[in-house]
Amino acid sequence: MAKKLRFAYDKKADILDISLGGPKKAISREIEDDFFVRFDLETNKVIGFSILNFEKWFKGIDDHRFVPMSAEFSLS
Repeated sequence: MAKKLRFAYDKKADILDISLGGPKKAISREIEDDFFVRFDLETNKVIGFSILNFEKWFKGIDDHRFVPMSAEFSLS
């Protein structure tokens, strides 16, 4: 079963959070400054990621910012 992407932005904390499916216990690993990937504790699969200081990284950006990860998407 495909999981829905959930996006949440906390403006006060300046954190963008993207999750696959509902909340789950996870462990996070920083893959680059302020970029974290979350892994399911049972399956060790990626279940989301977070970007700290989101506005610092993306406000007024005219180019792309690449994160060292890949993904596959499909329409449900």
